[in-house]
Amino acid sequence: MTEPDFLRETRASYDAVADRMARQFRGELASKPWDRAVLGAFAELVRRSGNGPVADVGCGPGMVTAHLASLGLDVFGIDLSPQMLAQARRDHPGLRFEEGSMTALDLPEGGLAGITAWYSIIHVPDELLPATFTGFHRALAPGGHLAMVFQVGDEQVVRTEAFGESISLTFRRRPPDHVAALLTAAGFEVRVRLLREPEPYEGGTESTPQAYLLARRPGH
Repeated sequence: MTEPDFLRETRASYDAVADRMARQFRGELASKPWDRAVLGAFAELVRRSGNGPVADVGCGPGMVTAHLASLGLDVFGIDLSPQMLAQARRDHPGLRFEEGSMTALDLPEGGLAGITAWYSIIHVPDELLPATFTGFHRALAPGGHLAMVFQVGDEQVVRTEAFGESISLTFRRRPPDHVAALLTAAGFEVRVRLLREPEPYEGGTESTPQAYLLARRPGH
């Protein structure tokens, strides 16, 4: 099967900037209290449901993966970029990181207690989101939890340069209600919607509101 262009471009772009991106954003969660709060709530829900395995999809250099592990979860990371995974393994040698795409998760059906998608649906084209969310639903056990965050809007932003390197990345901003509707259509119960205004963080300032969604695959 031919690999979609956006996957090749996304992989190549993040491979090109992996080292500098990992260094710049290594301490980012320390300056994001809302991210930590939502991740903490997600971790509590997973622990209460039996504390099974959790996949951090689009994990990048592994910051969220490591934070979830510090909260007591049995978590591993999945990312498209081999160089990002190399950074994650270097910075967090005690954790497991695997190469893969969230658009085609190679995971057993019903094997996960949780999935996080932390700013990682932002490059997935609109037409592939329904199948991606169906894949999340399939990989979660009944009663499993999903947590995600993304930028709010209805436009696409194309970037061709980052950290002095040529890249080709499309950032897709989306209305929270639209994403929630797609999750519902994929079989999820959307339990929490949180919208916050842009805030400064270590290394920069956000330019758009951010949306957090927590959802659950129905079942025991």
